[in-house]
Formats: sequence, structure tokens, C-alpha cells
Amino acid sequence: MPCFIRPDEPIPGLDGSTFGDFWSWAYSDILSNSNRSVFAEYLVGCALGVLDHPRIEWDACDLRYRGKNIEVKASAYLQSWPQKRPSTIDFDIGRHLGWTADTNTYASETARTADCYVFCVFCDQDRNDCFVADTSRWVFYVVHTGLLNKCFGGQKHARLSSIKRVGTAIRFDQLRDAIDRALESEATENAEDAVRQSSAE
Repeated sequence: MPCFIRPDEPIPGLDGSTFGDFWSWAYSDILSNSNRSVFAEYLVGCALGVLDHPRIEWDACDLRYRGKNIEVKASAYLQSWPQKRPSTIDFDIGRHLGWTADTNTYASETARTADCYVFCVFCDQDRNDCFVADTSRWVFYVVHTGLLNKCFGGQKHARLSSIKRVGTAIRFDQLRDAIDRALESEATENAEDAVRQSSAE
């Protein structure tokens, strides 16, 4: 497991430059697709209180919470490049061959490896007044994976209009409760499916 580096820690051989200087240079544009997605993971991690170790790139899920896997997806109307019109909000919901960092192993088949998905939308559409770091300018949709599987099957992408049919827009301060409810719903549904399968046998 990687360890945290302090932002004030100097980079050897760079005459006083710190890791904070590097991060400021490399990641200040959090409107860009890649940085915005990581920032959305950070927001959800803050809401759940699960930022006890550095982010792991390419893990089977974005966050782990109470023994469950949480996947975070982010999208926005504005991009860091010039646009003629706002972007269409679209999320990757495809099944993947998950890789688990702790064990360095791949899953045996493609799947949606999380127990719950959090779809994060940065809502600003005015480039002259956009502020990605303001949590009040985001909305979130929390959907347990069983519901995604039922409603979308093997579909690889879903637009915001489709996500709205299975989830309700919530604020940042409502995230943790919404995720708790989704995980409880997923557990109940799995238990009911197991009972039905047992009865059928």
C-alpha cells in the first residue's frame, strides 16, 4: 500500500521545490476529464471518510467502504477545451475484467465489480463563472449495481437522462446516507434472489 507524501516535502535535487509544487503544476486544471474524475472520487471519499490511504490507480473499484466496493463516475457540461455547446452527460457503465491491487489478480470474467455506483455531475455551464471545487455545484446519483444490471444489462454507456430514471439527484451532504441506503437495498435484493433460487431448486 503506498504511503502519503506531505505536500511540503521537498523533491531532492530541485532546489526547494516541493511535492505540493508538483501537484499544483500537474493537477490544478480539475475541469479536465481525468483530473475532474479523480476529484469526484475524492469528494465521495470525503463524504464516506475513507481517505486513509493514497488513491490506487486501476484498482477493481474506486473506493472501499464498510467492506463494499464503490465505483465513482463523473461527467460535466463544461470541458477544459473550447466548446461550441455544452457536452452531453454520459457515463461509462460497462462491465470490465477487474484487477484487484491488493492481490494483483484479475477476475475470471467481466462484470460490474462494485456494489454501488455514484454518478457525479458538475453542473456549471457558464465558463466565466465555473468553480469545480465548490461542492454545491455538483449533484450526485447513487445507484446500487443490481439495479444497474436489471435496467441496463450489458449496456456500456448511459446518458444522464437514463440515470435519472433509476436515481434521484442529491447534494454532497446527502451522499453518505444515500450510499448506505443503496448498499442496504443491494444486500436485501441479493438475499431475496438467493431465497428465490433456493426455492426453485
